Amino acid sequence: MPDYILAFGIVAIVLCVTALASGVVERSPISYPLIFLGLGFLLGEGALNLVEMGPHSPILEIVAALTLSLVLFLDAVKLQLDQLKSRWAVPALVLGPGTATIIGLGAVGLAKITGFSWTMAFLGGAVLASTDPVVLREIVRDHRIPRSVRQILKIEAGTNDIVVLPVVLVLIAVATRQAGDVQGWAVFMAKLLLLGPFIGFGVGGAGSWLMNQIDRRMSIRREHQAFYGVGLVLAAYAAAAAAGGDGFLAAFAAGLAVVLLNQSLCDCFMEYGEVTSEMAMLLAFVLFGIVLSGMVGSVAFVPALGLAALVIFVIRPAVLALVLARAKMSWEAHAFVCWFGPRGLNSLLLALLAVQAEVPGGELLLATVGIVVTASVLVHGASAVPLSVWYGKRTLQIAYAEERESTAAGLFGHSESDVPRVTPQELNSRMISSELPGGDPPIVLDVRTRSSYEHDGFHIPGDTRLLPDEVVEWGATYAGKGLVVAYCT
Repeated sequence: MPDYILAFGIVAIVLCVTALASGVVERSPISYPLIFLGLGFLLGEGALNLVEMGPHSPILEIVAALTLSLVLFLDAVKLQLDQLKSRWAVPALVLGPGTATIIGLGAVGLAKITGFSWTMAFLGGAVLASTDPVVLREIVRDHRIPRSVRQILKIEAGTNDIVVLPVVLVLIAVATRQAGDVQGWAVFMAKLLLLGPFIGFGVGGAGSWLMNQIDRRMSIRREHQAFYGVGLVLAAYAAAAAAGGDGFLAAFAAGLAVVLLNQSLCDCFMEYGEVTSEMAMLLAFVLFGIVLSGMVGSVAFVPALGLAALVIFVIRPAVLALVLARAKMSWEAHAFVCWFGPRGLNSLLLALLAVQAEVPGGELLLATVGIVVTASVLVHGASAVPLSVWYGKRTLQIAYAEERESTAAGLFGHSESDVPRVTPQELNSRMISSELPGGDPPIVLDVRTRSSYEHDGFHIPGDTRLLPDEVVEWGATYAGKGLVVAYCT
């Protein structure tokens, strides 16, 4: 069978199964990563042996590069930098000491349990510090979970790759002796941290500006604007890589330029980009499953499982528990956040960079990471729906502190400024006067917690139901100028 027919068949399976299984995935402990990683294992040498693919396969490298570039670009575009300026506590804690500690403890585990050298152990620790947004996707979209809790998980999964990636690239350079002397290291770091991001920033900024200018004058169709966004990602990656910089950091910088320069991309690109990124991710899971199916036999299985247990059940939960110790959250929220740090596709993509750079022992590292990722996909994917349902039910019974915060930073005391209060009598008077000719009725928001709303059994006639952690988001889109009154218990 020609290779392209097999490739068409795999893509067809990914697209069709994604659509048909969506209802099952939302209601069961089965996740998309589990489905497609398992499919890859089944097709690979370790099972049916229908497809032979190694870690140096050009198809895998292309899909991996496209996937990671899109993920980094979209992560940057979705950053709310205006909010992070005053709410830096959570990103600083989680992405700073939190990620560094996870890398260090993971390196100790790799060195002591699996016997890797310290350079490879720290490389593996950095690879396994990346959390997977695909497994977390259903959780961060679940409005039963308070918004502040979901935001902590989104911050970590959406931005820790840009912290981990430079560490991985530097350790790859150390392992392959790319830089050599001090001058060589200076040139290497300049290309890594300056050249690639500078080119990416220029491509993203100039490209989005050009699109806005032409769209104002000629009205570009929405579907073409969606294609243009993907073109910016590929252009940033290709230009930086051709100049000797890092294409992945360039892709992130291109997205950052769109945000920092106050440019905008059509929301159609965000939708199309998300869909394209998700399709590429799921296809990459299949391809990695095929590759790992033929590689896992080279790994000492019991030590690898011990490493997986250490990473999943001990290291990240303990580190996040320490980082978030001062957060104003219930014990249920602490446990929920500390548990959901799945290792997945991003870890495999980063490990593949070591194989592509021909790091000695890179393939063994990829196979070891593959076992950890498979274990994480199993336990985190299977627990996502049940634990979300459990936590969601708890919020209907108890009024938690995290429900009253719309941002993760609010859990650390960085709350919004106080707003004036009105008495029930004043509100009633305003509502009565609004019934007169020319009256301007106030907008009344019912922002009671989930449990209070379920138990109280009353509401103000004409009010609008809004969860307390969604007030700030609603206010950002509110275009009116009338009085807004929010009430709780």
